[in-house]
Amino acid sequence: MSFQQGLSGLSATSKSLDVIGNNIANASTYGAKSARAEFTDLYAAALNGAGPSNIGIGTTLATVAQQFSQGNIATTDNPMDLAINGAGFFRLGDGSGAPAYSRNGQFKIDREGFIVNNHGLKLMGYAADAAGVVQPGAMAALQLPTGGVAPSPTTKMSVEANLDARAAIKAPAAAPLITFDDPSTYNKATSLTVYDAKGQDIALTLYFQKSAADTWQVFASADGKTVAGAAAAPAAITTLNFDPSDGSFVASSAADFQINGATIALDFGKSSQYGSAFAVTDLSQNGFAAGQLIGVSVGANGLVSAKYSNGQTRPAGQVEIANFRNPQGLQPLGNGAWASSIASGDPIVGAPGEGSLGLLQAGALEESNVDLTGELVNMITAQRVYQANAQTIKTQDQVLQTLVNLR
Repeated sequence: MSFQQGLSGLSATSKSLDVIGNNIANASTYGAKSARAEFTDLYAAALNGAGPSNIGIGTTLATVAQQFSQGNIATTDNPMDLAINGAGFFRLGDGSGAPAYSRNGQFKIDREGFIVNNHGLKLMGYAADAAGVVQPGAMAALQLPTGGVAPSPTTKMSVEANLDARAAIKAPAAAPLITFDDPSTYNKATSLTVYDAKGQDIALTLYFQKSAADTWQVFASADGKTVAGAAAAPAAITTLNFDPSDGSFVASSAADFQINGATIALDFGKSSQYGSAFAVTDLSQNGFAAGQLIGVSVGANGLVSAKYSNGQTRPAGQVEIANFRNPQGLQPLGNGAWASSIASGDPIVGAPGEGSLGLLQAGALEESNVDLTGELVNMITAQRVYQANAQTIKTQDQVLQTLVNLR
């Protein structure tokens, strides 16, 4: 009997306890992956090969295999927390070396607008141009825009409404054709906000006046002042004609008008004249005021959207994630990151949801995949194995002592 088997068992079990202890220590580390100690048996070499009756000389640690199974997804209150639901890793870089890969999605915004983790590594992805168009394949560190959104004047308006065919004709016989302060000179009115070239909001009111059977005139005032004609004699900005047989829209006269230098095209194409009460079902315009960045959101496909105070949302980039043919071949770097290696193969990159890549979940983090209960049971088992190997050494010592005492 040899001390070799017991010594190898003690060494291997000690390393197994190290692995178990490291797993337990990282049970609360977001994005951490558990590891497993894998062992192999040892045999003495022989010139004619190992025979069927050879006795092993112990065990050794073959490898510490990382386990990249999915961890539980825990929701948080931080919209910059990201979790990958499925395969893949966040790609991180500092601009000076090879990229790192991580499953820990605890991200923040630094003073320059870059999305970074707790160790200052920048999240990589596809940048968006000034118009908010994402440039696929142009990998760069994702940076949120620091400036606001310039205003855009209203150039189009769309009105979808039903004008009551039963309404009385209210066109006066002489000027003024309408008096905005006198509801008896028109049938109905509706309002919305439009914007001029400086982004200043303007209260625009449309007045509908039935001038003849199946014919309506539309007047407009901006901040209480007539859009067309003179203050004492407002003029219609357009005339609407409807089919006398079914009340469908037929045509309108030129419906372009100007406010503070901005030309607005007015569309009534979806309006109607039925024998029911006046109702506006859609009223829209395409202008907006200047806005400042107030928030960021990330979609399941990794699209990073910047939200502005004027209600506008524009893409600021798209998160890129990477996967590997052999994730267990990744080299641990610490700080929740890995580096690619020959064993892992080259990264397969793309947007979340493409191919076999997982989807992102914002406002959530992936918990460690360590099974704490299983690790505690493994610890008890490893402790017993360590004691058993120590006992084989003790027994060998007693046998040798007996041999020495022979006379």
